Amino acid sequence: MNITVYLGASNGNDQNLTLAARKLGKWIGENGHTLVYGGSKCGLMGELAESVLKAKGKVIGVEPQFFIDAGFDYPKITQLIVTQDMSERKTKMIELGDAFIAFPGGTGTLEEITEVMSKVSLKHLKTPCMLYNLNGYYDDLKKLLDKMITFDLSSKEKQEGIYFVENLEEIKEILK
Repeated sequence: MNITVYLGASNGNDQNLTLAARKLGKWIGENGHTLVYGGSKCGLMGELAESVLKAKGKVIGVEPQFFIDAGFDYPKITQLIVTQDMSERKTKMIELGDAFIAFPGGTGTLEEITEVMSKVSLKHLKTPCMLYNLNGYYDDLKKLLDKMITFDLSSKEKQEGIYFVENLEEIKEILK
């Protein structure tokens, strides 16, 4: 299974993020899955990719040329797909994914996972979309989705397939 993970190119200020990224990567690699991610060697992205590789897993990076030109690519990954821009990158990462996880990240992570959430809501994707709610990181987004239902601007049916998970065990359960 190709698991697309969106996450930050920085480590943040909580060591638990790094530890959880490594644990997720180890599980992906040890279970014969392939990581699809943004291709960077930096921050949580690099931690995740490195842990998949250490567990003998495959890693596909999808990275725009301007990030490669800036030296952010990770040369040890299994495959690097170079795109012209971020829009092409998002399209390719969705195309490659069998499941999607948003790990804590910044505005880029949020932009990428909301496109997946929209496609799941429209039933254009029939794959799980998980927000890794480590230490309550996505609590406010969950509240916003609930508010959309309260205001009758969305529904539980439209949000089927969007999951807020607290740990790796919940991810494993969804992907069974």
